[in-house]
Order: sequence, then structure tokens, then C-alpha cells
Amino acid sequence: MASSFLLPLLGGALIGLAVSLLLLTHGRVAGISGIVGGLLAPVRGDVAWRVLFFGGLLAGGLALAWLHPASLPPPVLPSGGGTVLLGVAGLLVGFGTRLGNGCTSGHGVCGLARGSLRSLAATLTFMAAGVVTVFLARHVF
Repeated sequence: MASSFLLPLLGGALIGLAVSLLLLTHGRVAGISGIVGGLLAPVRGDVAWRVLFFGGLLAGGLALAWLHPASLPPPVLPSGGGTVLLGVAGLLVGFGTRLGNGCTSGHGVCGLARGSLRSLAATLTFMAAGVVTVFLARHVF
């Protein structure tokens, strides 16, 4: 019973600690799209921390899968569209990230914590788009 709220609380605290340390030590916001984008178009002297941050994300996921595989949900492809729909959805997420000048982690976690009005508007837009998408997918299509 206690772990039902303690583990997510611990996870949130670790995310907060990680993004705070990145901001304090490197002056960078931990938006995943910006971090990965910086790896795709590298700038000299700005790659090592990005590789380490991204590698830590991958290592954390792999460690969880190895140490506690029961905690991971089974992979599910959307019904009806399969892999093509999943690919289109991924491209739309990438387009939205570029259009919104950041992703949910950059705006929702870091931007809101810094009191950014632009991040508030972006996060409200992300959430509204998600609600509309789920409604359409489950009740219309």
C-alpha cells in the first residue's frame, strides 16, 4: 500500500533532482528534445553532457527492465493502424515539439518550475491536445 504512492513520489523527486543539478551545473534545461537535438547537430564542447544524460535515461530504463521486469507494462500497438499509425504519431510528436519549441519535459517539468508563462501555455496546449486525441480515438474513430 505504501509503495503505491511512495515510489512515484521518489521518482518525481529524482527527476526534480536531476533537472535541478543540470540547471545548476550546466545552466541547461532538461528538455529531452533539445538534448537529443543537440546530439543530432553537435556543437563542439557541448556533446559530452548530452551523451551522459541521454545514456543515463537509457541505462535507467534498462536497469528497471532487468531488475524489476514486472513493473513494465506490455508493449501495445494501436489497433487498426499498427506500425504505420505508430510511425505517423511519432512524426506528429516530433513536429509538435519543434512547433512548441520544446517537449513536455522541458516545458512541463522545467519551464513550469521556473515560472515560465510560455511553458504554462505550452503545457496547457499539450494536455488539451492529449485529451482531445484520446476522446477522438476512443469515442469517434
